[in-house]
Amino acid sequence: MENYKIILFLCNWGAHTAYQALQDQGYRVPPEISTVRIPCTGRISKALLFKAFEMGADGVALVGCKPGTCRYGVGTNSAINFTDDTREILAFLGLDKDRLQLVTFLPDEVDGLRNFLEMFCDEIRSFGKSSLMPTHKDLIKDDQAGTFAEILAAHNAYGCQDCGKCTSSCPLALTGKQFSPRAIAGAVIAGDMNSKEIVEDIWSCLTCGICYARCPSGVNFPDFICDIRALVKSKDDGDSHQAHGGFFQSLMRSMTSPEMKTDRWSRLPKDVKLDDKSKILFFGGCAPYFDTFFRNHLGVRTTDVLVDSLRLMNFFDVAPAVLKNERCCGHDLLWSGDRENFLKLARLNIAMIAEMGIEEVVTACPECYRTLAMDYQRFGVDVGFKVTHIYEFLEQEIDKGAVTFNPPEKAMTFQDSCRMNSFDALKDLPRKLINRISPNQFEEMKDHKDVSMCCGSSAWTGCDAYSKAMQVNRLRQARETGSNLMVTSCPKCQIHLQCAMEDPFQGNDLKMEVMDLTSVIRQTICWE
Repeated sequence: MENYKIILFLCNWGAHTAYQALQDQGYRVPPEISTVRIPCTGRISKALLFKAFEMGADGVALVGCKPGTCRYGVGTNSAINFTDDTREILAFLGLDKDRLQLVTFLPDEVDGLRNFLEMFCDEIRSFGKSSLMPTHKDLIKDDQAGTFAEILAAHNAYGCQDCGKCTSSCPLALTGKQFSPRAIAGAVIAGDMNSKEIVEDIWSCLTCGICYARCPSGVNFPDFICDIRALVKSKDDGDSHQAHGGFFQSLMRSMTSPEMKTDRWSRLPKDVKLDDKSKILFFGGCAPYFDTFFRNHLGVRTTDVLVDSLRLMNFFDVAPAVLKNERCCGHDLLWSGDRENFLKLARLNIAMIAEMGIEEVVTACPECYRTLAMDYQRFGVDVGFKVTHIYEFLEQEIDKGAVTFNPPEKAMTFQDSCRMNSFDALKDLPRKLINRISPNQFEEMKDHKDVSMCCGSSAWTGCDAYSKAMQVNRLRQARETGSNLMVTSCPKCQIHLQCAMEDPFQGNDLKMEVMDLTSVIRQTICWE
């Protein structure tokens, strides 16, 4: 007989009164149910709801007060939004969204609560066990993560000349944060695991690469930080540095479950042409999860980038395959120190792609591009296919000729992606494409290309007031160009910069339209 696990988050007020009365009547709560008493359903964030599933729950019920009776005013309304978003994300992962339910009761609705508990247990049993395999926080073995000395030697950190060029060019330091790449290197050389530079600052680093570009000794500081994070995480599995309650790391860890059958592509528009037998695969990334998570706050539409990429490939007579059971590439797990689960994802993705006989993978996400083209192989996962960014594909096709554009009636500026800037072959492509569309309506921001300002957060870690200050500064630079459209190349740039536009005091002075370059091309290219 299957052993089911159901978590009941029970509001401390009306719902708990009904639950207590039910027990006083001698009702035996089904053994599958574990009850967690909470102050208010509005306090149970999307991260906490999803965490229950990551830890092995087959079903989760959020039991609260009727709308209008919440002791905290907006708790029930918040719970409705959190639950709806998390249910949608469960559906993307191939789980029935009814495994998560929000119900509300008045203190005297004892019979209604009893009926719900019995109905919900029956429903979960009918679904069967969850396909999410519980993730255990087993620490990475030291020989996997390496040692300080090995990491220092691998990245030539001993070659640091203590010149300070890294710190003087670091966007965080220039924003006013007491942060110094060379100080981190010095702390690692000293082996002081308890220093502020290691305990705090390694998680603040944006890994944007400006310091690497400026370093006279060629110390690859982003990769150095990546390896140090893995070593530190192997000794201390704390997640306090993660943004949004660690939701995205939890989501990505859950995708390491081999039995999971994701539902990533079923909502594509009917006019998009795919071919299961194609040797070219389009890898989408995490845009649907981002859009669902932020839809009630920012209203971002990064999924449009995927649809527009596919339509443009169709325009050039390419109908690609897609990975029906696609998972995250693992970028954020790698860069937040969880190398073990990054490698699990890498091996799952590569095995599925290899089974399809794919020869070329095209992606529109710069983080997916770097991960597939560089990081898988860096950590010993062989990739038997060519990796192409959608901009490379588009430039190659447009360069053949016979393609024209209808320039937008907007002045444009461009936000560089940190990951794209790390590839010499890619960093100029966005500007080439923009100039093909509308060379007279494009104006660079003060800081661009190799010295471009990061959007303020890396791998959902280290988001703080200094990150927000950076984003505000970047938006001011964009407005100073006279542009009314900021063109981006990374979904996270859209998310983080649009978040900064929500500033209640400066928002109106910062707001401008944000659109990915792929979408700009799709909207301006002449289809006839």
